[in-house]
Amino acid sequence: MGLPVEPPLTQIQIPPGHSLDEWNEAYAKVERYLTALRLRNKFLLGQYVYRILDRATRRACTETHVAPTELAMEEAVKAINDWVGEVLGADVADTPHRIATQGRLAMLLADVPGRWQALFLTPGPWPDAFVKAMRESYLRAGPDFQISSMQPRPIDLGPIHTLTTLTKRPYLKMVILWIFLMAAAVVVWLVTH
Repeated sequence: MGLPVEPPLTQIQIPPGHSLDEWNEAYAKVERYLTALRLRNKFLLGQYVYRILDRATRRACTETHVAPTELAMEEAVKAINDWVGEVLGADVADTPHRIATQGRLAMLLADVPGRWQALFLTPGPWPDAFVKAMRESYLRAGPDFQISSMQPRPIDLGPIHTLTTLTKRPYLKMVILWIFLMAAAVVVWLVTH
């Protein structure tokens, strides 16, 4: 099972107003981001970064005030969210934060970087085993809701409450305790100095 046939790579044209160093930094940042997702195959990694940077350079022509690294990272997140949304059959517009977190967690739980690295960011159709593993992992990545019942309980104020409720003069024991502690501190100070 190989990558789907796509047009050959062409050289990315750097938009005016940006330097080659800025785009090199954007390349490195996107590559580190994809590597953090545990994608290790250098050949595939280079293709993914190239496609993301191609989308970012097209945006840079109209958004000249935005830094290339920012454009590249926005495109990387958007590309991954869109792909995960397609695989899971979820609408990215309705659940952008859920797709961003649970989708990446589902990728790791389904071992996409290990077993299906060649399918990452590729258009469908995908193998049924891959889609099933991603969807099951996506459901496991969510919280387990449990019905619970919380009954009010009396507040335990600890030893202070106990000391103040034992006698008719609640502060007497506390004053005696503080006097004793202060006397002990004075004795310790006199012995050590």
